[in-house]
Amino acid sequence: MTNSDILRHFRPGPDIASLPNWGWMFALGVVYLITGFVALGSVAVATVASVLLVGVMMIIAGVAEVINAFQIKTWGKLLLCALLGALYIVAGFVTFENTALGAVVLTLMLGASLVAAGIMRLILAFSMKRATPRFWLAISGVITLLIGLLILVRWPINSVYILGLFLSLDLIVAGASWIGISFGLRRSSTMSQARSPA
Repeated sequence: MTNSDILRHFRPGPDIASLPNWGWMFALGVVYLITGFVALGSVAVATVASVLLVGVMMIIAGVAEVINAFQIKTWGKLLLCALLGALYIVAGFVTFENTALGAVVLTLMLGASLVAAGIMRLILAFSMKRATPRFWLAISGVITLLIGLLILVRWPINSVYILGLFLSLDLIVAGASWIGISFGLRRSSTMSQARSPA
């Protein structure tokens, strides 16, 4: 969802009494930015934080899978879902016990995923008709493919910092987006107040 889509959603109208407080969004953006730059200053620590976050998510997913397993009536599917949930839980605890191994595995998966995504975008771009604007999709595919290959070429040495680097950049981009959204909401609010009759 782009900033303009979000602004359109929050734009005041007959069904919306007031805009959300843009100041809170601005503050959230600033927090994201600061956290991103702090993480960028210590990407190794950010990598550990990324691995631990993935570990927590795997444990939560595993517990949910086990709970869901007991809703299934057939024994075969129940055991399969319960086993899958248990594997998720074990994998989550393994990342807590050995964050270095978790970082190595996750970095490999990240590189492979980016290579696959880049190849798929290139295939999609070349399968599109010539009249369609496929240039940017092809450029995006090439960039994604190159980033994935760079990660894989330097693996596992780059496992110490690559996840932290991606987390830092994601936080910075998210922070800048929220700040941009807050300014847009403030401008929209000011314009709607100026148009409304006294």
